Amino acid sequence: MQVNMLVTGGTGFLGKKLAERLCQMKYRVTAIGRNQSVGKQLAESGITFIQADLGDKEVIKECCKGMDYVFHCGALSSPWGVYEEFYHSNVAGTVNVIEGCKEHRVKRLIYVSTPSLYFGYDPRLDVRETDALADTFINFYTKTKYWAEGKIDEAFAAGLPVITIRPRAIFGPGDNAIFPRLIQTGQEKFIPLIDGGNAMIDLTYVENVVDALLLCMTSPEQTLGEKYNITNGEQVLLKDVLTRTFHKLEQSFRVRRIPYPLAFRLAALLEWSAKKFQGGKEPLLTKYTVTVLARSQTLNIEKAKAELGYEPRITIDEGIALFAEWWKKHVF
Repeated sequence: MQVNMLVTGGTGFLGKKLAERLCQMKYRVTAIGRNQSVGKQLAESGITFIQADLGDKEVIKECCKGMDYVFHCGALSSPWGVYEEFYHSNVAGTVNVIEGCKEHRVKRLIYVSTPSLYFGYDPRLDVRETDALADTFINFYTKTKYWAEGKIDEAFAAGLPVITIRPRAIFGPGDNAIFPRLIQTGQEKFIPLIDGGNAMIDLTYVENVVDALLLCMTSPEQTLGEKYNITNGEQVLLKDVLTRTFHKLEQSFRVRRIPYPLAFRLAALLEWSAKKFQGGKEPLLTKYTVTVLARSQTLNIEKAKAELGYEPRITIDEGIALFAEWWKKHVF
């Protein structure tokens, strides 16, 4: 019997990779997204594409009809933006997906959250799922994802089978956020190497995250309602990752060393100026970006290994090589 899969955020980086893998595995896949050109690519590969906004309650609920599994990857993910837009996509959108899953008795809802919930402005290492979340959420994205997780928890308490993953810093071919932003900054000016780039960080190769999502489909019943950190399990220095990446890209690695206090004050000034004089346009540097580049932030993934059977297949070095190969073919 045909098994039906729904992927929200299907035109995003992770959602597209997941939809394509599910299709290759011969599932019947429907992807929801807003990017029509990416949706066309999905349709050409045999995936049903529905152009829709997560906030469109009736459309989202109808998309859940007849589905066995729903992967909720869709979100507004950005270090900067308008609060109402984040709430619309991340909170209201999640509620719509939950209601659709309840109404149409979906077997399992698998939710993609964020480990940004753990992190404020101070370093944190080897953070486990049971550790406290940040005292203050660093931006609207993190705050609304926290509220969305709360909605997921409420749905589980009311009887909906759900599992949540928190993947950290997803990268790989097709990435349109982490590496491309750094590359563009390096090409146009320089990369701000805050406090020498000595922050210890986690990255996660995109196909490893897809592996984790697939494991959530068939994981034991006791994993329902749980949350799982997902990374590559390789904690690395930011400066080392950047050096390797620019070497593979065959590009010069231009940096400027900046002390953290100076970078943070500059970001605060740029944020103030953006709000006051530039109509809220995203500034060149934000406090969130400075913190990510300067502060050590790593996760413990032992729970995902023990309970989901998760094992990262593609190493960071392999992932960087695959990304660089794709970038040189399609972008550079």
